Amino acid sequence: MDVLNTVAMRIFEIYNTDENIGPAPRGACSKPASQLPASWVSSCKSKGKMKRSGNRSEKIGGKTMKVSGKRIKGRKYGGPTPDYSK
Repeated sequence: MDVLNTVAMRIFEIYNTDENIGPAPRGACSKPASQLPASWVSSCKSKGKMKRSGNRSEKIGGKTMKVSGKRIKGRKYGGPTPDYSK
């Protein structure tokens, strides 16, 4: 198990690590969002396993509707919401 020695590291070394947590593991999406890293929470929302938050409107099925409180998959996982990462 690798542990960062933050006592001997400089600030820029801590923030410039190339670690990517990756997508949320299978059982992580059943936990509360406050106990998960932000990238896992967004991954769970994109997979349609967590309700979306915010006051955003998206065009779904030709109609513009609010996505807050709904479990809607992202485009990467076969859903109708757009992919803004491109």
